[in-house]
Amino acid sequence: MRVYLVGGAVRDGLLGLPVQDSDWVVVGATPQDMVAQGYQPVGRDFPVFLHPQTHEEYALARTERKSGRGYRGFTVYADPGVTLEQDLARRDLTINAIAQDASGALIDPFGGQRDLRDKVLRHVTDAFREDPVRILRVARFAARFAGFAIAPETLALMRGMVTAGEVAHLVPERVWQELARGLMEAHPARMLEALRACGALAVALPEVDGLWGVPQPIQHHPEVDTGAHLLLALDMAAQLTAPLAVRYAVLAHDLGKGATPASILPRHIGHEQRGAPLAAALSARLRAPADCAGLADLVAREHGHNHASGALNAQALVRLLERCDALRRPERFAQALLACECDARGRLGRADAAYPQRPRLLAALSAAQAVDTAAIAAAAQASGERGPAIGARISAARAQAVARTLNTEGKKAP
Repeated sequence: MRVYLVGGAVRDGLLGLPVQDSDWVVVGATPQDMVAQGYQPVGRDFPVFLHPQTHEEYALARTERKSGRGYRGFTVYADPGVTLEQDLARRDLTINAIAQDASGALIDPFGGQRDLRDKVLRHVTDAFREDPVRILRVARFAARFAGFAIAPETLALMRGMVTAGEVAHLVPERVWQELARGLMEAHPARMLEALRACGALAVALPEVDGLWGVPQPIQHHPEVDTGAHLLLALDMAAQLTAPLAVRYAVLAHDLGKGATPASILPRHIGHEQRGAPLAAALSARLRAPADCAGLADLVAREHGHNHASGALNAQALVRLLERCDALRRPERFAQALLACECDARGRLGRADAAYPQRPRLLAALSAAQAVDTAAIAAAAQASGERGPAIGARISAARAQAVARTLNTEGKKAP
């Protein structure tokens, strides 16, 4: 029984990056051997065990044979006779197919160290084509390792997989898992670029792919192309260390521009109303978490109004806050404003521009929240008012509070 450190832990160690998780491969053992030594079996589809002390994952060396379409279409073979090289051969990229033994020696049968040095994302063997999730993983690694390029032969293989229809068989959970991880990388735009380059974006995220080639007014978008704007906005979200829900909202915020009638291009009048149903459909298809889906819907509907909020008076600002459910869900509204800032600054030459709408709307929200609505409601009820009349009183009081705050802030400004 021989144990090797494999995969991302070896790769990141060689790159001088922090090692987050350690995965191990065991050669020459049976499941019974592992259990006898105190390992806990946890693998459903293949033999994986948790170490009795560290709880890290130890997998028996295995091979795979394609037996169907999509991610689950495999027959796994684990046996004490499976060699380390056979196990490494089934991995996705050469940089992930390096092992390290107990003495620290590296086992690198497929040139992973060379590709780390040359900054190349290259598939290990032709078995890569058997798992469409690997297309998403390569795109995610492109987002993580910004200086790495996809090998031409690997990109060609990915294109062939798309043409063969493999991407259409991906289950939504795996698409979401890889998409979410890619969005949280340092350069999420590179993930979309990689998916577009092989044709997978048009299959997995057609609403997003449809943004390329769609023009926008140059006075608002010097980059003109809507797809180019999306890439800039996503990388701005990473620059501002936005959480996943914000990055996903940025991904979905402009989908309505892809559905703009040619007669009103490039102005995109009403793209928010067109985009919200598209964002909702995308979230439903991906089975996105509720916080991501809800924020994407809000940003798709309201980002234009938030951008234009500098011209709104106090009453209109309160209506905007109420429409965004900001008084009941202030944290979500703050995230929506961050997504809007990513949108505003994700434009050619405007990465360092100020976005005063965000602090102004947050100040308005704070002022509106400070209003004693219970006291107003009680006074209105004492006067015989009911329902909408009470709501109108509360909105008026909030508008007065917002007006006072904005007047004060205006006097402080130079």
